[in-house]
Amino acid sequence: MTGSAPSPDPTAIAAEIVRLASERGPTRSICPSEVARSLAPEDWRPLMGPVRQAAVALTRDGRLDILRKGKPIDPAALRGVIRLRIREP
Repeated sequence: MTGSAPSPDPTAIAAEIVRLASERGPTRSICPSEVARSLAPEDWRPLMGPVRQAAVALTRDGRLDILRKGKPIDPAALRGVIRLRIREP
C-alpha cells in the first residue's frame, strides 16, 4: 500500500468479507475486489491476495462459499476468477 496507511490485518479482512457477503445475502455473491476496494479505496490491488487467503480460511471454517461459474469450489482448487457467498445459517 502506498503512503503511511497500514495494511489491514487478516481478522479485519475476514470481518469485511463477512460484512459485505452478509449484506448481499446467501443467494447472491460478491467479488473479492469489492472487499479490497472497501478496505483501501485508493490502493486496493495489493489486498487481493490477502482477501483470497481470508476467503479460504472462512470457507474452511464453514462460513463462506468460494464460487467459480456460480458453483462452490474446494478452496484447494482456488485459481482464476472467483466470487464469494455467505453460507446460509
